[in-house]
Amino acid sequence: MIRRRTLLASLLATLPLGSCLAAEDYLTYAPSGPSINKHVVLLAGDEEYRSEEAMPMLARLLTERHGFKTTVLFSVGADGGVDPTAGGSLTHPEALDSADAIVMLIRFRKWNEETLARFDAAIKRGVAVVALRTSTHAFSGIPKDSAYVSWNWNNEGGWGKKVLGETWVSHWGKHKFEATQAVIESANASDPVLQGVTDIFGTSDVYEAYPAADAKILLRGKVLTGMTPDTAAASHVKARASDKQEQAVNEPMMPIAWTRVVKNDAGTENKILCTTMGAATDLTNESLRRLVVNGVYWGLGMDVPAKADVTLVGDYNPTAYGFNGFKKGLKISDLK
Repeated sequence: MIRRRTLLASLLATLPLGSCLAAEDYLTYAPSGPSINKHVVLLAGDEEYRSEEAMPMLARLLTERHGFKTTVLFSVGADGGVDPTAGGSLTHPEALDSADAIVMLIRFRKWNEETLARFDAAIKRGVAVVALRTSTHAFSGIPKDSAYVSWNWNNEGGWGKKVLGETWVSHWGKHKFEATQAVIESANASDPVLQGVTDIFGTSDVYEAYPAADAKILLRGKVLTGMTPDTAAASHVKARASDKQEQAVNEPMMPIAWTRVVKNDAGTENKILCTTMGAATDLTNESLRRLVVNGVYWGLGMDVPAKADVTLVGDYNPTAYGFNGFKKGLKISDLK
């Protein structure tokens, strides 16, 4: 296995620009134009929101439009096919060793100790993190004898609470019935991560979320009464899971995107962008893609473009979200 991956790495160095290396268990993209000497690793591994389709799209965009080297890692089944329900799987975790930034959409993962250690080492190096949707509850089922058992989402919020600033709380909008319209937090409208971000709509619902006190809220989520952007704002009352008190669902609106800078256990800092949006279908929205790209630039300490190019590279027709809705028999090479 090591020899095969060494040969693949050597092959990548000889590939023409603009190429994609589809190994047996991961994808790596090299830019066709000017190159930024930064490596973005994208992690796909959730059962519901089609991260296996969204992450390759974002990788192509980051590479072809912005010059980053990108690598996409997946969850696979015993046959090597894409299987987002395989919570113990993350292909080619060695890529994390050279990551400068991580873009992730994962849920309830229980990777082996070696993979968890590589991810931990990347965080402790101070990589930038752009975390989407279910990444707030990234880990579950890590065994009690693991050095990383505290990462489980139900262990005082786990990794999500500690690093991203929030864990899983509840569906605030009615799941699959009430879509999300993003509203820019006026006090932070000039934040560089919001440059070029205007009108974000997604069919995923608003999550109940209370980011850490040091978080800078960028967007709030207006709960709509339907699944199209022309539907009215919802006005019903709901009890918060956090304290059982009732409020109108949009008074105030829940945060759906925030940044924070976190000092990790090694004493280095991670620049974090977290959004509770991010279903593959949400990412058909231009401004949501731009938010992700801006988060990578900001997280790496680079100047954020005034209006980052987020034109899709190739076709992108994502599957609707839903449990057990992933395409069966899909190979990683099919996603390049």
